[in-house]
Amino acid sequence: MSAALDEFCGSVFWNASYLDRPDADLPVCFQQTVLVWIPLGFLWILGPWQVLPMCKSRDKKSSVTKLYIIKQVLTTLLMLTAVAELVLAAVEGAEQDPLPAVQYTNPSLYIATWLLVLLIHDARRFCLRRDSGILFCFWTLSLLCGSLLFQSLLRRALQVGFGRKLSASSRSRSVPKVTASFLSSITFEWYSSMVFKGYRKPLEIEDIWELKAEDKMQSIYTVFEKNMKTAVRKAQAELEKRKRKKRRREGGLDHVNNISKAQSQDILVLEEKQTKKKKGDKGDSGSHKDYPRGWLMKTLGKTFWKNLLLSVTFKLVHDLIVFVSPQLLKLLIAFVSDEESFAWQGYVYAILLFLSAMIQSLCLQQYFTLCFKLGTQVRASLIAAIYKKSLTMSSATRKESTVGETVNLMSADAQRFMDMANFIHQLWSSPLQIILSIVFLWGELGPSVLAGLAVMVLLIPINWFLVAKSRTIQVRNMKNKDERMKIMSEILNGIKILKLFAWEPSFEKRVNEIRAHELKNLLNFSYLQSVSVFVFTCAPFLVSLASFAVYVLVDENNILDAQKAFTAISLFNVLRFPMAMLPLVLSSLVQTNVSTVRLERYLAGEDLDTSAIHHRGSFLTGSAVRFSEATFAWERDGDATAGQDWQLFLSLSFQGSLAYVPQQAWIQNATLKDNILFGSELDEARYQQVIKACALLPDLELLPAGDQTEIGEKGINLSGGQKQRVSLARAVYSNADIYVLDDPLSAVDAHVGKYLFEHVLGPKGLLQNKTRILVTHSISFLPLVDNIVVMGAGAVSEQGSYGTLLANRGAFAQFLNSYGSQEKDASEEDTTGTGNKTGLCVCLGDMKNLALSSSDTSGGCYEPYPASGNLISKISTNSLKKAQEEAPKQVKGQKLIEKEAVETGKVKLSMYLRYLRAVGLWYSFWVAMGYVAQYVAYVGTNLWLSAWTDDAERYLNETYPVEQRDLRIGVFGALGVSQALFLLFSTILSAYGAVRASRVMHQQLLGNILRAPMSFYDTTPMGRIVNRFAKDIFTIDETIPMSFRSWLSCLMGIISTLLMITLATPFFALIIIPLGIFYYFVLRFYISTSRQLRRVDSVTRSPIYSHFGETVSGLSVIRAYGHQARFLQQNEITMDINQKAVYSWIISNRWLAIRLEFVGSLVVFFSALLAVISKGTLEGGIVGLSVSSALNVTQTLNWLVRTSSELETNIVAVERVHEYTKVKNEAPWVTDKRPPRGWPSKGEIRFVDYKVRYRPELELVLQGITCNIGSTEKVGVVGRTGAGKSSLTNCLFRLLEAAGGKILIDEVDIATIGLHDLRKNLTIIPQDPVLFTGTLRMNLDPFDQYTDEEVWKALELAHLKMYVQDLPGRLLYVVSEGGENLSVGQRQLVCLARALLRKAKILILDEATAAVDLETDHLIQTTIRSEFADCTVLTIAHRLHTIMDSNRVMVLQAGRIVEFDSPEELLGKAGVFSMMAKDAGITNTETTTL
Repeated sequence: MSAALDEFCGSVFWNASYLDRPDADLPVCFQQTVLVWIPLGFLWILGPWQVLPMCKSRDKKSSVTKLYIIKQVLTTLLMLTAVAELVLAAVEGAEQDPLPAVQYTNPSLYIATWLLVLLIHDARRFCLRRDSGILFCFWTLSLLCGSLLFQSLLRRALQVGFGRKLSASSRSRSVPKVTASFLSSITFEWYSSMVFKGYRKPLEIEDIWELKAEDKMQSIYTVFEKNMKTAVRKAQAELEKRKRKKRRREGGLDHVNNISKAQSQDILVLEEKQTKKKKGDKGDSGSHKDYPRGWLMKTLGKTFWKNLLLSVTFKLVHDLIVFVSPQLLKLLIAFVSDEESFAWQGYVYAILLFLSAMIQSLCLQQYFTLCFKLGTQVRASLIAAIYKKSLTMSSATRKESTVGETVNLMSADAQRFMDMANFIHQLWSSPLQIILSIVFLWGELGPSVLAGLAVMVLLIPINWFLVAKSRTIQVRNMKNKDERMKIMSEILNGIKILKLFAWEPSFEKRVNEIRAHELKNLLNFSYLQSVSVFVFTCAPFLVSLASFAVYVLVDENNILDAQKAFTAISLFNVLRFPMAMLPLVLSSLVQTNVSTVRLERYLAGEDLDTSAIHHRGSFLTGSAVRFSEATFAWERDGDATAGQDWQLFLSLSFQGSLAYVPQQAWIQNATLKDNILFGSELDEARYQQVIKACALLPDLELLPAGDQTEIGEKGINLSGGQKQRVSLARAVYSNADIYVLDDPLSAVDAHVGKYLFEHVLGPKGLLQNKTRILVTHSISFLPLVDNIVVMGAGAVSEQGSYGTLLANRGAFAQFLNSYGSQEKDASEEDTTGTGNKTGLCVCLGDMKNLALSSSDTSGGCYEPYPASGNLISKISTNSLKKAQEEAPKQVKGQKLIEKEAVETGKVKLSMYLRYLRAVGLWYSFWVAMGYVAQYVAYVGTNLWLSAWTDDAERYLNETYPVEQRDLRIGVFGALGVSQALFLLFSTILSAYGAVRASRVMHQQLLGNILRAPMSFYDTTPMGRIVNRFAKDIFTIDETIPMSFRSWLSCLMGIISTLLMITLATPFFALIIIPLGIFYYFVLRFYISTSRQLRRVDSVTRSPIYSHFGETVSGLSVIRAYGHQARFLQQNEITMDINQKAVYSWIISNRWLAIRLEFVGSLVVFFSALLAVISKGTLEGGIVGLSVSSALNVTQTLNWLVRTSSELETNIVAVERVHEYTKVKNEAPWVTDKRPPRGWPSKGEIRFVDYKVRYRPELELVLQGITCNIGSTEKVGVVGRTGAGKSSLTNCLFRLLEAAGGKILIDEVDIATIGLHDLRKNLTIIPQDPVLFTGTLRMNLDPFDQYTDEEVWKALELAHLKMYVQDLPGRLLYVVSEGGENLSVGQRQLVCLARALLRKAKILILDEATAAVDLETDHLIQTTIRSEFADCTVLTIAHRLHTIMDSNRVMVLQAGRIVEFDSPEELLGKAGVFSMMAKDAGITNTETTTL
């Protein structure tokens, strides 16, 4: 081969002696062939592909730019020089002897190459990114090879032209990725503009670049879904096979008679064990059902295979180059130790060290970008799939997972997949790195490596043990955390009740008890962590100690020299990462496996079966809806009940579109107008008509911004009646053909109900030409409907028109006789003309079955007022127009829920200090000292090792003294151990301090939140407060201590490394300064951007979950209207916004890493370069120390920035918790002025010119009320919605503080005493029956003040004794969340029992019977009359019947008392009260049988 090349060039191809001299150079032939052909070969292998876009692209070419012209001109010039070269060669060859072949071939090759380059340039005009990565690499290679040729030419002093010209690498304009040049892409230069923007001003979501089309949710999810469907189909087929096999097996077992009994029993035992095992997989019932499995990973692999393949390539290159540095280090140490070696060798090594570090860094960053991108896309696909599934799943599947669990699938499980995707390649990369390290180490130290490895392997089980132990503690703690969060969310949901009953201390105590357990576990967990950090720190040093000690002790000829020691140390450093990662990746895999099971079970659950519902029934002659033999059940195997969920066994057919009004109105967090339009186009005239018919005009007058007012989560700032009317308006506006109305009138006042029936539902209403199915337990409208279906025990008991049913004298007629007398008078006037053509059919259930709750939360909101027919028609639509025109100006109070404050800018130093103060300043000081001591020992260890390796030179040809050897090993060991002990000391101290800080901060937060006034809860969404207790407290508990520790550790690590390099080569101190400045600036720029991106990410993430929660709770409505597609699209948009932030954050990390690793590479380069320059004066040991420390510094530099920014991100939690510890408190619970014992003894109440408003910026709600209520007097309070009835009760309990005037109870001004003294001495039966998780007894008497006898007595009076005696556990029966396992009526009775236990002198009933069926209502009223005869009773009433026997009635209107007299007097004179009574069909006080 060599001979052929010699002939080809006409000179020697290779001669090693060329290099063995100070002015080394490469042979001319080698330069003319190898150095020329490397770049050309590269281009010809990869270049032709770059021309393809010309052939197949149909896109238009992009325009010709100046840059393009310059590139083409330069390439043409290069081609002309090649032509000139060829011509010259031909001329010379003709004149003299023929020249060697190389002189002809090279120029010819170049001419062809430049032609190819011209073509590639032109082809790139079809692409978005104009420059080509292949060309860039070709130019770089040409430059590298050309520079060698060039220096040879210079040295030969021949003035031939310059080498190869670098013309590509086009100026990278800072444009987003799509058009960025190759160089800009690999260094992420295109992202710089974003970083600068983030530095200049806090980034908002609008500033972040949009995603590329292929990264958008829609395109990713389309592919994913297609793959998912095929995979699930296959998995389901497998499942069927498994089931068949199982059936065959079970069938087979019956025929096993011939097997002896013992054997068959064995089989049974085996089977039992297996089923037990399966059950144990996941505790909850029904989950051990088989499900299609094994398809999720396949789907993900199939969807993202390109990404996976590409990242494997990058990772492989990186892993191989990692091992180049230790070998170069070895050569460098040899070079320094060898006096004979030439200087140029040292420079080559230094440059190679720098290059290998750079290539390593570029590959690693590309690999990380791909991995993180994969992670976010996997997360997004899973979330989208879960969301879509939630819209289509059947009720049976829905029952298996609660909303909370499904949100968990979205947040926790999808997140796990994301984390796993980031490290999935470690599964093959770690073993590869470990094997290669061992191979190279064996080469250095021979078999003594095994000692080091043995130590490593021994440490693995210790680590596993620690991990397993801490995992069990973590699991225990998660239970505590869940328990605490459950109570917290209950406290926040029922905060009004806690305040009314003065129960805060009892609940605070409960939370603090759980928190104490939690912190105890946390402390143990932190101690375990300290031990594992201790082990981890000992590891590298123990490994090197073991290896070196064995190496020296095995054979006295083995002398540890610098080459061996420092090469081995840098290889051990390489080995540490995969060894640490592998167990982590495996445990992460196990977790992901759990998530896979959960996701597969959920996503492959059965969908809603719509086949039984026919939309265009061919046999629907003359009927709009038809049930034939229909059985409904909540689940497939459950008993059929008179439930309201439609799951069918036979068929239901209907014609046309459907609108549905649920019993509990579902309101979205959007403006009022959006809630009504519900995605339809706006038709102004129809919209006005609907609003007027649904009695919403007066509400719009009251709402701060009319129909542009934002409605909070779950309609928090609307009263129950308003929510119901909005829900009805949505249905009416949708203009459907069939209306299914589930008792929409239960939540509104009687007169409003009447108005709605007249204008919307009745024969003359807006819906007169539609089919209406109305479920109700109000009797008054029955005479006006076409057909009545009476339900009883899940079957139709009677059916027919009103007259027919009365004539039949069945159950219906009897029911009317007992409850209907008072409603009859009212209805008789109206029974005229009901012959409208489209039917209105009413379903009447057994009165109890249908008494589902309707919550009318007027507490803390203003209710709209006069909604009687006469008034509404007078209010013109002008006022509405006015409201709409003014809307765009933000009105005070229009935004109920202020946007969550996103902290911007730098986190204040005071936050760090506040945290350290909570830890304790002395603790903080000693922790820091411990770290300093540890790193002093670390530097000592390394300097000692360096001195030890220099012994090899000192005792070059002598025997190594044994005592010297033992001293070296001993001191090395002692220093290493002390290093680890110092660390242990500081981590244990910091663990104790951190738990102390957690305790202090949680206590402050909880204490303050419970003392916040009601107005705070009205304007702050619950989620936001829960977030403080969940996420932020978790951060303070676990993340911040870790961040602080790693930050300190990194800082000390960098300082010690720089110190060691400077000790070796003092000139390095000069280089530290410019590098430090560069590092600092990169850091400052990056941290401000990254911090904002993290904040934007968390702010854009919550809408995903809240949108999902909203969707699940309104599922029946969304399905009924058929709006699934719209909600899916909304979810995609929300996801994309979040993805945008996450993607930007990932790139910002890579942008930073590339720049920092460049700094690291420069540190390596300069430490090597200085070692080469000061060669004569240095020992090999110190050079080894300096360069091997430098090789390690890159990672540490990276970590320092990571941890600083992480610390800054996390310390925000302290800021957020602090913000809520500063919320203004309500008045003190107990003051110096205590009321007299037994107060109030008489129960007299006096209002003196009393005024009040909800929040400072709003209008007065009560405008100067003055009245006296005598002892034991019974007073009814009535008024239209929004008249201020509920506000009155809130004032008595001081949930609202006076804006003027005062209230006296038994001559004590209630504003002068403590809140608890006041609230404990009044009793209220609230409108919403709120119960808490815990025993029934706890719900009645949280402070254990009463004996069991007293509790039973109260239950008996509340008609609950029989019921409770039958319950499992009786008084200790556990009430589930929100009292779900009791009916609404029973909950109301429990509230009554509470009041009976307290038996205060003053009782307030706040519409206590609004949500109860007539029988329960009757029970409650009777009990109150008998038991509270000697108390003052204030009743706020929806139903006027309940107050007709009061001593006096107070009529409120717009916050003033308009009438106040006995009911008889008021009925007698024409006034507001007599009008209301007439609306409700009451003519005299005797008609009230109830």
